[in-house]
Amino acid sequence: MSDLFQLSAPWWHFVLRAVAVYLMVMVLMRVSGKRAVGQFTPFDLVLLILIGNAVQNGINGGDNSLTGAFVMAGTLIALNYAVAFATSRSRRAEQIIEGVPVVVARDGKLFEQVLRRELVSRDDFDEALRTSGVRHLHQVGIALLETNGRISVVQKEASAGDAQPAR
Repeated sequence: MSDLFQLSAPWWHFVLRAVAVYLMVMVLMRVSGKRAVGQFTPFDLVLLILIGNAVQNGINGGDNSLTGAFVMAGTLIALNYAVAFATSRSRRAEQIIEGVPVVVARDGKLFEQVLRRELVSRDDFDEALRTSGVRHLHQVGIALLETNGRISVVQKEASAGDAQPAR
């Protein structure tokens, strides 16, 4: 019964491991692009599960105690809170951690090289247009790939020639 609570290493080893793995996974997710976070496919979900499994031993170092699990979970929650706090207080921290929105279309012109660089398919872009109620690319004022992976679309202002006649 005491094995449930007996740590296999000093408590600070677990904190150090959790911090190191958290930072490594954050960097890898940031490098992988916005699409990985905002538009999960079944393959992305499988990848996420496998990453969790791959880093498990890196965090716990083979320790299976409840105390170790508590220390690691507490550390990860504290790190998440610290990141949220930093990004809410500092624009620079927010840009480093979350990135910045990217223009993927403007004034009816699609920037296909930007879509490719950001790993967004044309089908995903077209879906964002439909979701925003935009029927045609020429109606797009600006389309942004947001830091959360979603594409937000702002329609062009209707010009006098585009106005519908009054009924």
